[in-house]
Order: sequence, then structure tokens, then C-alpha cells
Amino acid sequence: MKVLLIGNGGREHALAWKLRQSPRITKLCCAPGNGGISREAECIPVDLKSLESIVGIATQLKPDISVVGPELPLQLGIVDEFTRRGWPVFGPTRAAAQLETSKSFAKEFMQRHRIPTSHYAICDSVDDVSDALGRFSTPLVVKADGLAAGKGVVICKTKDEAGSTAAEMLSGKMLGGAGARVVIEECLKGDELSFLVLSDGERVAPLVAAQDHKRAGDGDTGPNTGGMGAYSIPQLLDEQMTNWLLQHVARPVIDGMKAEGMEYKGILYCGLMMTARGPMVLEFNCRFGDPETQPIMMRLDSDLLEAIEASIEGRVSDGDFHWSQDASVCVVMASGGYPGTIEVGKKMSGIDDADKVEGVKVFHAGTSVRDGEVYTAGGRVLGVTSRAATLQIAVDRAYEAVDKIQFDGAHYRKDIGARALQK
Repeated sequence: MKVLLIGNGGREHALAWKLRQSPRITKLCCAPGNGGISREAECIPVDLKSLESIVGIATQLKPDISVVGPELPLQLGIVDEFTRRGWPVFGPTRAAAQLETSKSFAKEFMQRHRIPTSHYAICDSVDDVSDALGRFSTPLVVKADGLAAGKGVVICKTKDEAGSTAAEMLSGKMLGGAGARVVIEECLKGDELSFLVLSDGERVAPLVAAQDHKRAGDGDTGPNTGGMGAYSIPQLLDEQMTNWLLQHVARPVIDGMKAEGMEYKGILYCGLMMTARGPMVLEFNCRFGDPETQPIMMRLDSDLLEAIEASIEGRVSDGDFHWSQDASVCVVMASGGYPGTIEVGKKMSGIDDADKVEGVKVFHAGTSVRDGEVYTAGGRVLGVTSRAATLQIAVDRAYEAVDKIQFDGAHYRKDIGARALQK
């Protein structure tokens, strides 16, 4: 079987690594891929911002199945276009992907279907913002309505800060068109949790949970990022809470989308805050998370291709995944300046030595290869990921591997998984 994986980040490297283990895949291609993915799959240049470019690659390759990694092709309608042509593809339609591509759509959808989430206000102008701020206490959260590569969420300590942040988003100076509408929300307190399910439009099967670390600095300080690391352990969710989340979040989403004429197939990522009032939905993603996919794939002991086929063909069941009871952890190594202005093209060393640490796999997020040497090519560069019998061992091995990798400006959090270890 020939499989085409679309994307070029750390998530896609983890998916490529896992798909490569399927005995049924004879050829794995990735468009466009990155320096690390080129070791797992044939990488083919493509413009991820162009539907025409992606369709052109698929026309040449004629894959048996295509797997969409990032959110932008979903927003462009890649699944609709492939389906129209009769090409099997994994992921939700453009309409269904609005759960991620429009924060305001997601909020109003949750309200309609009684899915627990924070209080919010949708604002199209500075006047709307001014009117809304009086209904919130501080701190509060300002979110860009559209896709902003993980940079469209700002936690504000004062109403003045929230007002100026919202105004900057609405002006287009901060995030371009993604901020043409903003959502203001109450700031929830608790532990964040990433809960993912696989859906075929009717049924859902849960994946193991993970916990992301969004803030740039140790101790959850600094600006929000796309994610500086994540871990997954069996203790994150017990069976009772898993069933509650299926009943009150995942299934209502899938049922609600079908009722509204937007059948949802693929991965549904539920970003949750486990508050004193109970679990509350922070956001939805309509694809695998990044960097959560890295530790989740490390714990997957079954064939990912089989689960993807079940979603496409409408036969998802609880038995589609088999999971290790081990712990896994991913530490993101980022370029200097991330999540702000970065410089790329920094030569890297030590990756092969890091890969040799027991239980470790180094997933590439933003890298390129020239003349056999690896260079930085993005903000998040590597996801150094390990699996071990306990979280402590997994953390120790991940940081042992991180210590072997060098590039100018490299920075990373030194406390991934620390809260779980303290508990």
C-alpha cells in the first residue's frame, strides 16, 4: 500500500515513524516533509498553502490513502477535494474543521450542544471589546478567531492589557487576518489536558491522554507557544473520567456536527482545563496535536494505519488502539527567540548520539538537510522523545538526549513533566 502524509512538522515525523512500522505500507511519501522525515519517507516538495499544489502531488503519486497532518490544508478544503475525486483521505471536511479554524464557531457550537466551556464574548470591533470587558474579571484570555499557529492566545492580567491586545489583533498588525475577530474568555484555573479521539462520523475511540506545556519558560512563565513539550502516562485519566469525557464532550461534538450536516471524521483533539467546576473545553483541534503526538505515538503498540482506515471506512470501534502502560515524554528544543523573531540555518550536531540513548527517538520539527548536515529551519526544531517504565526514567532519558544536541541559540524547558513527578 502507498501512503501520502501531508505536512512538515514534529507531529508529521512522529506519524511517519509510526506509519513506517505498518507491515502493509510498501511506500511512504511525505509532502513536503523535513530533515528527519526524509529518513522515514520519500519527501516531495509541495506548497502547503496551495490546494492546487497538494492535489498535483497526489495526482502524480496516486496514493491508496492520504493522511493530513496540519490544520491549514484542512481549512483549504483538502479533504473535500480528495473525496470529490474519490481518493481515500484521513481528516475532517472544511466545514467540520471550523471547530479549529474559527474559535467563535467552536464557542457557539459548544453553547448549542451544552458542552462545558468557559464564559466568552465574541468581538468584531474595539467597541465590542469595550462593552464585553465589563462582564469579565481578571485575569482573562484574548484569542484570535482564526488560525495563528499557536500564537493567537494571550493571557492578560488587566483589562487595559486585554483591550490593547484585542485592538492589536483586530487591526491586523499582530496576526493578520486571523485576528479580524476576537474571542474574550474567562481565564480558567486547573491542569490542562489533551484528550484525543478517533471518529468515523458516528463512533469514537479514545487515544491515551497527554499534557502539553504551552508557556515558553520553566514554571509556566513567558508567552504562549505552539507547545514546548508534553508527556503521557496512564495515570493522567482513569476509566471513569475517560467515560465522562466521551459522554459529555467527544460524543456530543460528533453527534452535533452530524446533526448540523457536517459529519466529522478523523482525529478530534479536545484541549481541556480540569477545573474545580469539572472539565472545561479550552479549544478543539481537528488533527493530531503537536507536540502531544510525539509521546502518544511512542505509547501506541498497534498499527496506526489500521485505525486510520477504520475512520475513513466508517468502522471505528473501541478496539482500534492498543497502548503501552509505559510513560513517555517529549522535550521541544527551539530556536533562539522563539516564539518571537528567530534566525534559521544554524548547523546542528549530536542528533545521532541522542537517538542512541535507550528508549529515545528524536523527532524533527523544523530542520533541513544540506550535504549530509542538519540545520535549523523553524521555531520549534526538535522533539526529543522517550518511553520508559516510569515517567522519571523517561524524563531522565529525554534530558540525557537533549544534552547531546547542540545548535546556536537552542533553548528548551527543563521542567517537562515536573508537576506530575511532584504529585
